[in-house]
Amino acid sequence: MPESSPETHVIDFRAAEQLLAARDPRGAIQLLDSVITAHPENTAARLLRARAFFLAAQLRPAELEFQIVLEREPDNAFAHFALGRTLERADRSKEALRHFRLAAALEPRPEFIEAARFAPETGNNAPTQDPDDPDRDPE
Repeated sequence: MPESSPETHVIDFRAAEQLLAARDPRGAIQLLDSVITAHPENTAARLLRARAFFLAAQLRPAELEFQIVLEREPDNAFAHFALGRTLERADRSKEALRHFRLAAALEPRPEFIEAARFAPETGNNAPTQDPDDPDRDPE
């Protein structure tokens, strides 16, 4: 096996991005494991591996990776949003809502704002309705 170098880690990272885009999260995880072993401080690699874990339905490892990213970058709106999706998928809606709201507050992208209106108490992931909305049903 050839020795790893910074150049091979960059190549592995880029290849992992391509594998993830091609919907091969397990292949991406394999490549990223060596990159993260060599560079555990690399937040971009951890974020990519978290996304790969999520797509591979490995929710606990995804959650842990997203948490590591957020420990290092607490203002990373995408990591909050992705952690929210991970928690939501694991039926932990209340915890997910907190991260959706943080994502929307940090970066008001439409998908973040929509997720932040998630109503866990309805049990059907429906957006909450604004009580001032004139189109809402009368009570």
